[in-house]
Amino acid sequence: MNYFYPRRNEGRILHYYCNFVRVKMDVMEEKNREKQIYRVTIVGSIANFGLLVFKFVAGILGKSSAMIADAVHSLSDFITDIIVLVFVKVSAKPKDTGHDYGHGKYETLATAIIGLVLLMVGTGIFWSGLSKIIAVSKGEEIGSPDMIALIAAIVSIVVKEVLYRYTAIAGRRVQSQAVVANAWHHRSDAFSSIGTALGIAGAIFLGKDWHILDPIAAVIVSVFIVKVSIQLLIPCMNDLLERSLPEEVEKEIITIINKDPQVKDPHNLRTRRIGNDFAIEVHIRVQPDMTVREAHVVATGIENRLRERYGKRTHVAVHVEPVKNGKIEE
Repeated sequence: MNYFYPRRNEGRILHYYCNFVRVKMDVMEEKNREKQIYRVTIVGSIANFGLLVFKFVAGILGKSSAMIADAVHSLSDFITDIIVLVFVKVSAKPKDTGHDYGHGKYETLATAIIGLVLLMVGTGIFWSGLSKIIAVSKGEEIGSPDMIALIAAIVSIVVKEVLYRYTAIAGRRVQSQAVVANAWHHRSDAFSSIGTALGIAGAIFLGKDWHILDPIAAVIVSVFIVKVSIQLLIPCMNDLLERSLPEEVEKEIITIINKDPQVKDPHNLRTRRIGNDFAIEVHIRVQPDMTVREAHVVATGIENRLRERYGKRTHVAVHVEPVKNGKIEE
């Protein structure tokens, strides 16, 4: 009796085993990515919650409209942290019967929501500050903020800048749009607190005639916030509207495909972004006497090279066409 598998079965078993190991490693890598996103977001959430409580108390006790506006900004930070936690969990899910391309768009949607929240917060702060400036110009008086408001602003600058650097590094490492967007939200809050600190300090130390610096600081800060929101929203809109990848990326894709000498004239290239992943569709031409198995090997080689360059979760579809007398055979 033969107790050994034929050699071809050994190769098949090895192939299945390698695929199993590859899938297992991809799952572990995705879980590790999700864990890192959760860690950095939770750290930010705790810091934001502490800051927003401190700012609200300092703004009310210190009679500072700029600090209250800054506290509202920190509240938006806390809300966006929650949004990131929820949407990243969803976007990490594998593809299913209702989502053939996975759930990556949810992360883009989360980034868009963060941008919209920032836009609304910035607009609200602008209107509040402008209203007080108009009131002062009509002869109304506003009180001077107290020192506690200035202390809160300085603490906020330090904490938010540290959070920005920590979150941005983590976001780039795990290649998460939402986390990087959240990092910029921290940075916008640091800018907000800088303007707030300058306005409060001027209102405190320069005397009664300079109390208007407090709402002016709020207006200046709001402009920075709106600018950041637009910078986040534009790429999100491009992704949600299926805009193609940048021209230089598409040229690089064609270069990678042409590395195989058996491939002739790649064309009909279609690209888009799905969350943090790329989707690539392309037609290639091969010699008409090539077998189906050989053509499959060529197409698989292209898929592997593209995934090696742009990530394992890259969606690649290669359509193979025969060449006849130097032309495509319709």
